[in-house]
Amino acid sequence: MSQILKKEPEPAPGEALSAESLPAKSSPVLRFEAPPSTSLWAHARYIVTENPVTGLAFGLFALILLAALIGPSIVPYDPLASNTNAALQAPSRAHWFGTDQLGRDIFSRVIAATRLDFSIAVFSVALVFVLGGLAGVMAGFFGGWVDKLVGRIADTIMAFPLFVLAMGIVAALGNSVTNIVLATAIINFPLYARVARAEANVRREAGFVQAARLSGNSDWRLLLTQILPNIMPIMAVQMSLTMGYAILNAAGLSFIGLGVRPPTPEWGIMVAEGASFIVSGEWWIAFFPGLALMIAVFCFNLLGDGVRDLVDPQRRN
Repeated sequence: MSQILKKEPEPAPGEALSAESLPAKSSPVLRFEAPPSTSLWAHARYIVTENPVTGLAFGLFALILLAALIGPSIVPYDPLASNTNAALQAPSRAHWFGTDQLGRDIFSRVIAATRLDFSIAVFSVALVFVLGGLAGVMAGFFGGWVDKLVGRIADTIMAFPLFVLAMGIVAALGNSVTNIVLATAIINFPLYARVARAEANVRREAGFVQAARLSGNSDWRLLLTQILPNIMPIMAVQMSLTMGYAILNAAGLSFIGLGVRPPTPEWGIMVAEGASFIVSGEWWIAFFPGLALMIAVFCFNLLGDGVRDLVDPQRRN
């Protein structure tokens, strides 16, 4: 079957070209792709899955938080109940972590102590963030006598060995959870004040702060809406690191007899009570509370990098 090719007639010289005579050309199609999701949950998922160490830290933090919230309600034994017939039993199926010299279940006491130590860390860090963070931001933003006053207070605290200062505060005020929280917040004050002061001092002359000032915002409004939100990433990392130190400080005070009083379940007390039994072979009394303390401090130290990546807008991916 033959094909007949038809040639389009060419326009005569001088004849105007019409739209129908022009060859049809396909117009380019512009395609717009949606930008990748930058929501907080998507960013958090990326951070946890990208770095296994950060994922491990967040997993340990979830376990610690779960143990602090519901641990005392689901433990198999009463943490304060003693049973002399079951004293100094090694770890077994009935008692996973063994029993102490009074027959108390160590696993139940370790889980119940998580709430107390975690609460001390949270409240002390929250207190020092409010006091030290605001004082440091004011010192860096306003300067002058405010800067000198905050600097002298921080220097005075740093002149003492921090743990010795905490011992003196608790010994003077009394052995109570409130005083332990206060002592831990006081010894961490210079860390927060100096970090916040340095960050505020850098950002007070930034372009966005000057633009907000020219818009008619007061100094206090600039401080609360421009400076403070922009130093939160570095302060969040500092808070994560201080959580581990606060737990270690509370356990150290209890270990030397200046913290929480027995028979309250607390990791430092349990390590102190089990230290004298290590020589006789009952290693589990001090080992498992010390292991829980080490895991908690290790978790919060690793959590700092993950929190920085999570809250820092410059690290959004």
